This record gives sequence, C-alpha cells and structure tokens, in this order.
Amino acid sequence: MNIALIGYGIMGKHHYRVLKSMPEITLIAVCDPIITETLEENTYCDIDDLLAKETIDAAIISVPTYLHKEIAVKLIKRNIHILIEKPLASNPSQGTAIKEAMSSHNAKVIVGHIERFNPVIVQLKKEIQGKDIFSINITRVGPFPPRIADVGVLTDLAVHDIDLIRHLTQKRIEKVNIFKSITNHSRCEDNAIISLKLENDIIATITTNWLTPFKKRMVEVATSEAYYEANLMTQELLEYSSFQLNNSYVVRSCPVIKGEPLVKELQAFINYIKYGQVSDLATVDDGLCTLEVINE
Repeated sequence: MNIALIGYGIMGKHHYRVLKSMPEITLIAVCDPIITETLEENTYCDIDDLLAKETIDAAIISVPTYLHKEIAVKLIKRNIHILIEKPLASNPSQGTAIKEAMSSHNAKVIVGHIERFNPVIVQLKKEIQGKDIFSINITRVGPFPPRIADVGVLTDLAVHDIDLIRHLTQKRIEKVNIFKSITNHSRCEDNAIISLKLENDIIATITTNWLTPFKKRMVEVATSEAYYEANLMTQELLEYSSFQLNNSYVVRSCPVIKGEPLVKELQAFINYIKYGQVSDLATVDDGLCTLEVINE
C-alpha cells in the first residue's frame, strides 16, 4: 500500500516516524512547501505535482486546518483514502463539502481524533460500559503552542474533547453553551468553557485554555457505580467507589496497557482500508458533529 504524507510540520513529523515503522505500507512521498531535511522519499512542494507524478493508495493530511477541504476533495476525486488530522475542516460547510465529494467516489475518509486511541481512554470506555453515565468533566489546558497560527482553542483543543464525550457516551448532544474570551492571543479565543447536555440527561463540561503554564489533560466520569479519573498524559486510570457515610471509599488502579496512540490510530486506518472495519476511528460524520458544536 503506497501512502503519501501531506504536511511535514510538528504533527506531520510524528506521522512520518510512525509510518516508517509500519512494514505493511510504503511511504512513497512527502509534500510540504518547506522541507529542510533530506528524506528518503520523493518530496514535493505542491500537491498537484505530487498527484501528477505518484501513484498513491492513501494519504495523511496534516496541514493547517484552512487547507483541509481543498486538499481532501482533490484526493477524494482520485479515490485516494485519507486520514485528515483533526479537525475535519475550518467550519461545517467545508466539512459538508468533503462529505459530498465522498458520496460519488470510493475513497474511505476518517478524521484523526487521536485521543480515541489513547490506551487510558480505551480502558475507560471498557470500564464504563453498561453503567449509567451521569456526567463527564474534561480539562485540557496548557501554555500557548508556537505551532498554532490559524485557529483558537476551540478548534485546536476542544474538538478532542467534544469528540471524546460523544465517543464515550455514544449519545447525541442536545444543547450547547460556549463561553470564550481572547486574552493573550492576537485574534483567536485562548480561553473557553463548554457546557453540553446529551441524551439521557448526561451533563458534560470542557475547560480549555492556552493560559496555564503547565499541561493538564484529565477526563473525569461519574457513573451509577463509580467515579473515574483518567490522566491522558500519564495514561493512568483510577476508579473511586463504595462511598461510605464516614467519607471513606475504595480506590482501584485500573489496568492500562500503555502505548502510543498514533501507532494504534494509523494501524486502525490501514485496517479500515484493507478490511472496511471502522473500529474506533472517527468518521466524517463524527467530525461534522464536532464542528457543528464549536460553531454554535
């Protein structure tokens, strides 16, 4: 299977490293307007030049968000399978254009919501299966990342957690409230709190910003039987249960088989192309749902 990597920035370099370790695929080309390194693969500055000279089966799109729709549609029209780094596009209308292009072609397209493949999320989903979920609280904060140029925290960070909430609950979002502000960023929001109400009266909140001097990535889930605390960075999962009137409770460290989420996501993408099994991958419809929430 011949794969091209489109975009060789920070995330693109992570894709490059993982793709090079996968024996079942061949990374045949890398496309980016600025490549300062000498790579083994053919390199291109222009996507049209790449498509004219290479025969590719699939591609990873890891470019600035505003370019997602243009590049994705070009690839879809050539029936090239795609993993588009999150978010799907800049807005719902561009996401819809990608979906419409898919309707008349055979390209398989998924969105790179990598946190679905974080081992602690995989285990958390198993732990809460069959339990009534009451609430989810997610904190994703940290300092401003220099890699960001075209979006704010809603598009860069909150999309992870909106998708995670839908993924963990398998419920539809019914109501959205977003509170946001611009403090240090020149033009995009860098501070936001999102409140969601889902089916079955599930309540969820997301706190996200580029104001905190340290990174924090936590998911807390209250269920009918226990309370869970998942650390996305350390991949540790704690369960709190058996609450007593004397304020005592039981703490269990849930088993998590640690690993790199990107490796698992790319393997799932390859399997989807080969066998048609979506597994835990985020579909274009999933990506559209997330875009609709942040554009409320």
